[in-house]
Amino acid sequence: QLSDQQKMSESSLSQFRGVYLPPALHPLNKTLVKDGKWKDVDSAQEKRRSFLREFCKKYNSRKKLRAHLMQLVSRIYVEDRHKVLYCEVPKAGCSNWKRVLMVLNGLAASAHNISHDDVHYGKHLRKLDSYDLKGIYTRLNAYTKTIFVRDPMERLVSAFRDKFEHPNSYYHPVFGKAIIKKYRHNANEEALKTGSGVKFKEFIQYLLDSHRPVGMDIHWEQVSKLCYPCLINYDFIGKFETLEEDANYFLQLVGAPAELKFPKFKDRHSSDERTNAEVVRQYLKVLSKEERQLTYDFYYLDYLMFNYTSP
Repeated sequence: QLSDQQKMSESSLSQFRGVYLPPALHPLNKTLVKDGKWKDVDSAQEKRRSFLREFCKKYNSRKKLRAHLMQLVSRIYVEDRHKVLYCEVPKAGCSNWKRVLMVLNGLAASAHNISHDDVHYGKHLRKLDSYDLKGIYTRLNAYTKTIFVRDPMERLVSAFRDKFEHPNSYYHPVFGKAIIKKYRHNANEEALKTGSGVKFKEFIQYLLDSHRPVGMDIHWEQVSKLCYPCLINYDFIGKFETLEEDANYFLQLVGAPAELKFPKFKDRHSSDERTNAEVVRQYLKVLSKEERQLTYDFYYLDYLMFNYTSP
């Protein structure tokens, strides 16, 4: 039986109205793949593609999904030289993907000497919604579209650790202050003034609140609402759990220079342990059983679409 949150999650996708319906899913063009070592990666790729397609068929037939085109493509980065469209999912390798796109585009010689600020604030890469309608449709139909996803709870905890456990001149004053003010009883003046020190339980209370004191953010927004995987037929579905091999196989598929490999380094807070299943378990311990269930329900569609097992 679906909980109320799951029903809300389903109905939220059925509210879009617009003109866009997805073209047919094309077979992947594998003519540029040079050696046979990618067999397992390719097999996993085909399974993910067909799984998502079957899920969306069932889902779309019930919901008749449509959405406004500009909303659909607002998170998609364009690389015209190799005809790549990449939908950005924060906390799933997106910083290094943007570095790779800059190298592919001839904007940098190597992914290793591009700073974090240059990647995120440099305005070097174009997004699909900056083109006219013809430019958007042409690219959607002709380019190789990719999305990289991550286990939803891991992605959520990773976002919390990054934005609230380290000094941050945007997330503390904007989100932190509002969260502490609403969810912390007897908050002291310092916390209310700086917004620093948000606890994970408070963050989850904010996430699940239908009257949030401050809006959603791309770092913890559902992938179903960032990239619309049932409305845009992604040709390639990478996973953070197999990030390097998926990414390097994708680079072969699009004919990237042989010397370009997906970077291995952690973009920021490199001394921190990576967010993994054990780290997530420690964070989920502070939540009540009901809060854990509602958090899972919040990401219900992401779990289903990408075949992640429930925690």
